[in-house]
Amino acid sequence: MPTPSRAFFAVLLLLGADGIMQAGEGEAGGAHFVGSTGCSASSCHGGGGTFQSEFTQWSKNDFHHERPFATLTTARASRIADNLKIADPTKDARCTACHAPLQTVPPALLSAENKVTEGVSCENCHAPAENWLRSHTRTDWTTADRVQAGMRDLKNLYVRANTCVACHQSVDAEVRRAGHPELVFELDGQLASEPRHWSREKDKPGPQIWLVGQAVALREISWQLAGEKEPEKSLRDQWEGLLQLMAPLAAIENKTLDVGIIMAGSSPDNFKAAQQWSDAFAKDAANLAWTDELSRRYLNSLATSGDVFNNRGVSQSAQARYAERLVLALDRLLTSQASLAADAKLTQSLDQLYGDVQDLPNFAPLRFVRDLNSFRATLSASSP
Repeated sequence: MPTPSRAFFAVLLLLGADGIMQAGEGEAGGAHFVGSTGCSASSCHGGGGTFQSEFTQWSKNDFHHERPFATLTTARASRIADNLKIADPTKDARCTACHAPLQTVPPALLSAENKVTEGVSCENCHAPAENWLRSHTRTDWTTADRVQAGMRDLKNLYVRANTCVACHQSVDAEVRRAGHPELVFELDGQLASEPRHWSREKDKPGPQIWLVGQAVALREISWQLAGEKEPEKSLRDQWEGLLQLMAPLAAIENKTLDVGIIMAGSSPDNFKAAQQWSDAFAKDAANLAWTDELSRRYLNSLATSGDVFNNRGVSQSAQARYAERLVLALDRLLTSQASLAADAKLTQSLDQLYGDVQDLPNFAPLRFVRDLNSFRATLSASSP
């Protein structure tokens, strides 16, 4: 029997299963799922007023509703399933762990209202609602009270990233070889593309969300590499690229990351060292008091990181992975600065960098460095 993928264990994390790292301290492993209908009343989250339209947003506009399950019924899913010798992808945990997580929940914990075909439902993200549904709107309850009752604290960026990352970053090696598309986790950009059903004003700054997401992505890739007997080169290239991205950011926060030592070999010890470091960094980053000045420091630091492409110790394929992550980073940091985001020359320069990473197998480092230097010069001229 194939080794369960990280995505399968992600479901255990989402369900708050005993023995698996918890996404929220108060989550109880035996709580029942009441179903999305428990959230859908017009006086709750199914109405049209402020903070009352969450269910409506999810059910009508959110990709997580139904489409993940529907993906398992496509011809592409059938081909991947055939390669894996899976009879029905809508019922196999290697597929449903992320595409239909309620399928993996023990039936005794599901109410009659739960529908596997909903895809990623309310409680898959917010945790089984049996113990907190009736009380979570009480005005005398604090966030700590809700967490203690079993509700996942998605205001905490570390918790939020943990809730999303496993299904948006890690794909088991065997499943990848069977034809599953590669995943790249970028929390801020992915949240920005999701129909928002939470307060934008009360949320953390986008660059901070991005930073926590990248640290958690590095942790997940490190975890996966540490557990594979023969790590795939493409995954190791992703790992090297993320390490190169995090190194200058770690220096800003005085969180030493010795990329040279960690990258000196590909033993499980190297991967575990990166895993532990990135997890600690993600926790600290989630608690930073973020400022626009800090965003600008990160932006300037990454805009001047062209030396990576002159490092003969980094393969061209790993450089391509770094460039991919770098462009996503510049985009999120630039978007957070209104005056810079409105600069037509700067956005045009960023578009050029995006074009450079569209074909990673044919990535041209010299061209990318040229365009990165142009972006840096335009950035310097745009504002003090």
